[in-house]
Amino acid sequence: MGQDKTVAQGDKHFENYHYRKAIEAYEKVGEPTVAIQKKLADSYRLLGNTGKAEEHYAAVVTDESRDADDLYYYASALKSNGKYVQSDVWMGKFQEVRSADSRVSKYQLQSGQVKKMMEADDRYKIKNLDINSEQEDFGAAYYDDQIVFASSREGVKPVRRTWNWNGLPFLDVYVADKAADGELSNLRGFHKHINDKYHEGPASFTSDGNFMVFTRNNYSGSSEKGVVKLQLFSVYKGSDGWGNPVPLPFNSAEYSVGHPALNAAGDIMYFASDMPGGIGGTDIYRVKRGGDDTWGVPVNLGGKINTEGNEMFPFYHEGGFLLFSSDGHGGLGGLDNFIVKIEGEKTSKVLNMGYPLNDKKDDFAAVLDSAMATGYFSSNRPGGKGDDDLYSFDLLKPFIFGKTLKGVVRDKKGNPLLATKVELLDAEGSVVATAYTGVYGTYSFDVESDKQFKPRGVKDSYFDGRNEVSSKTDDDVIFVDLELEKDPGLSLYCLIVGHGDKTPIAGVKVTLQNNMTGKSEEILTGASGDFRKPLPGKKLNDRISYNLTIEKEGYLSKSATYNTVLDHEGQYDIHKSLNIAMDKIDVGAVLSKIIDIKPIYFDLGKHTIRKDAAVELDKIVKVMNENPKMKVELGSHSDCRGSSKFNMSLSDKRAKASAKYIHDNITDPDRIYGKGYGESVLINKCECEGSKKVPCTDEEHQQNRRTEFKIVDMGQD
Repeated sequence: MGQDKTVAQGDKHFENYHYRKAIEAYEKVGEPTVAIQKKLADSYRLLGNTGKAEEHYAAVVTDESRDADDLYYYASALKSNGKYVQSDVWMGKFQEVRSADSRVSKYQLQSGQVKKMMEADDRYKIKNLDINSEQEDFGAAYYDDQIVFASSREGVKPVRRTWNWNGLPFLDVYVADKAADGELSNLRGFHKHINDKYHEGPASFTSDGNFMVFTRNNYSGSSEKGVVKLQLFSVYKGSDGWGNPVPLPFNSAEYSVGHPALNAAGDIMYFASDMPGGIGGTDIYRVKRGGDDTWGVPVNLGGKINTEGNEMFPFYHEGGFLLFSSDGHGGLGGLDNFIVKIEGEKTSKVLNMGYPLNDKKDDFAAVLDSAMATGYFSSNRPGGKGDDDLYSFDLLKPFIFGKTLKGVVRDKKGNPLLATKVELLDAEGSVVATAYTGVYGTYSFDVESDKQFKPRGVKDSYFDGRNEVSSKTDDDVIFVDLELEKDPGLSLYCLIVGHGDKTPIAGVKVTLQNNMTGKSEEILTGASGDFRKPLPGKKLNDRISYNLTIEKEGYLSKSATYNTVLDHEGQYDIHKSLNIAMDKIDVGAVLSKIIDIKPIYFDLGKHTIRKDAAVELDKIVKVMNENPKMKVELGSHSDCRGSSKFNMSLSDKRAKASAKYIHDNITDPDRIYGKGYGESVLINKCECEGSKKVPCTDEEHQQNRRTEFKIVDMGQD
């Protein structure tokens, strides 16, 4: 009977939002039911104790009576406690039962990404302020050269009251002088007309410092359920100081409005509210203020900013940025600070402001100075002085408002692949970011707009999965899935690079013809200039044979044959056995300088094709057949012995003889023609005409009796 009474007391406190007292009662129950475990979990969650919340939700989520919210809150508690992999699992279970919840699509930071994000970041320099107390200090606002914030420390109220929700003292508004390093000093209560006997704060001011709106709880009445809600009050400063606060017309006893954020002129205000018709717990609204101090109808900012969770603590920066706090967008745990750029009715993607400004616990109420160089935020992270502390920060790098690139990594059967590394490559093939997939194979990157990207999935025992995408789109979120093929144990691997600089060449068409079966397939090299081909059905000691043809516009095509016996497990590197480096070509280039072709030499006074010349001409035949659009000028040269007229005639005959040899062995014979240059282009000092008669050996003269091959057209557009 005594235990029943204890439970009844706990239920009464819980229904009246007295969570600390509810916990005291429930913790006395010897063997709490699942229903009590759920109330304990909710109470600890609402008081910010994520460790105890996780403990009790763990007992709830395994019971058939659980609901979708239990799954979400358990996943959130796990994340706040740094258990990111488990959090992914339970967020996935939440997704299964509530796939339409916007928090699912906005849950972008999976375990690997959170760990990456939690590494040291050079964007911020943060500092816990000396002015913090052992109570609550939060919600900084700029006021002239001072900072105004809310605090539950002792000092201003004539009567010391505590808040039934958490047992802490009521809040008051304080003001302090701001130093250049962000520290605050000369702390005092803001004004007697502002600080009353109940809760006050946070506040917001116009840029001239003569108008403010602040939060105060509704001490004049409560809702139908007996709950005291938050309200907003405005007040002007005259020559004799601050006047009397006036409640705003959209206040209500049935819902809360609070956390004001005025623009510089004071004609627009953002605030947080749980009024009916919203999307989640608390949403952010915007309302216009007229010149006669009239207020318009509040407008919900919509599903891009608001979620089924809680959005609060807005701050408007005159540069067109809205900062706010949320537990519904993808974050590091608890409340995180977010920023969005607003241009008229258009808003950018919502950007997590990142670590260490955000951490595992509740991080909220971020504000920025006019230069976007310094600011303040509030947090209950470990290592602080009180329940909530004020922190200053320096912003060292600007925010990049781009797009979100996300997708799912799957195998060939469509199964999601977890713990898969996803590399984000830029258009040049450099890795610019790395992430790891969660339990459901999902990955996500924040990327710049109007860029080309090449995401690549990498996983042991799988071939890399690649895709390409452009961020030049009006959509804030771009979906790109990746497919990875299982490595069967035996495979071919080939890297194709430039002949000179060894740079990997992407987009090379590789035609593989299996000489055992006669079947062919085409493969394109990826951003890394390589490709892999599994060898299913093959086993050790099998022989394989492939003809390779490699082609890319602007390069000489090549063909080669790869033969080997499969004598070990793993991959076989084709490029280590064959010379398939590609040569970049330009019209006017001499083939002998690109590929291994020796000059064609002739016997003295003859134009007959020698055996050594035929070997080199066969190389030309091969290159021209591999490049069916290539046109070549065959230039024949003689030495200086004999008359110029005789030499010109002889070189022409040699040119035509060489051209005929090639002509008879290539497709489209018109692609080759011969031209004689006589002795007009000597490559050494061996001159014989006129007054110059240089003595030369037969070997030196033979160097000038040559045939060269110049590319005159590649048939490119």
